[in-house]
Amino acid sequence: MPATLKDLMAILPQQGRLDWIGLRPGRGEAMIEANTATIEIGSGLAGDRFRGRPDSKRQVTLIQAEHLPAVASLLHRASIDPALLRRNLVVSGLNLLALKDKRFRVGEVVLEMTGLCHPCSKMETIFGAGGYNALRGHGGITTRVIQGGGIRVGDPVEVLSSHRAPVQTAFDDLTTG
Repeated sequence: MPATLKDLMAILPQQGRLDWIGLRPGRGEAMIEANTATIEIGSGLAGDRFRGRPDSKRQVTLIQAEHLPAVASLLHRASIDPALLRRNLVVSGLNLLALKDKRFRVGEVVLEMTGLCHPCSKMETIFGAGGYNALRGHGGITTRVIQGGGIRVGDPVEVLSSHRAPVQTAFDDLTTG
């Protein structure tokens, strides 16, 4: 059994999946859904309007697929189109908040979480009164590009860590202690 909270936070054997890619071609323009994209070191997604500077902590943004139904419910809607949220990547099967202080791979790309991606005032315009507050806590994360390359919908999302335990082993340790 892990001895400390730091040890517990380092155990993240789950693998996620890239479900959606979105590019913003220009200010005020609708996002373009893509099946593949190229991510470059120092800037982010090729073809995206918001290309971060080399020292930027916001080169690529991600949002959790599992949060989309929650936000839709809070807005009293049946569903939410991820393009309306203005995030670059939608990922399922992996808790994005658990990526704090971690690097992870999406396809050929290595990203590093740099912080939370908070909603902006445009959410109020897009979703109406309460849109901003519905997204609080569900806005996703910002990342910096460590290694560039190609990504495609369906790619695995995997944590790069020296301390990973198989799910079965971690479960066994909890049930036999």
